[in-house]
Amino acid sequence: MTDNPATVVLWRPVGPKELELIRQSGMRAFPPRLPEQPIFYPVLTEDYAVRIARDWNVPASGSGYVTRFRVRKDFLGGYDVQEAGGRAHREYWIPAEGLAAFNATIVGEIEVVQEFR
Repeated sequence: MTDNPATVVLWRPVGPKELELIRQSGMRAFPPRLPEQPIFYPVLTEDYAVRIARDWNVPASGSGYVTRFRVRKDFLGGYDVQEAGGRAHREYWIPAEGLAAFNATIVGEIEVVQEFR
């Protein structure tokens, strides 16, 4: 991924069902949240995404994937970075109803960069 000062690189750990829905979008969008998922949380580091994909997604669904993507920096200016249990666990909390707007700011494709089984 080349540097672009107008965008921010984020990661998202996903399971196989969510990955299939991302693939159905042409690797351009994350699927709508389920009713029990009021927040979409992309994370700020690959390491944090790896821990979630490996330690949560694999036990829950047999596999976990780390996705990497870029979003426009100006969109993220409306959100604060949240710490979920410590400085190493930083993420954005995008309300489910804001996911379509978030998806519209993705620049390029969502890439799968790691896989765990």
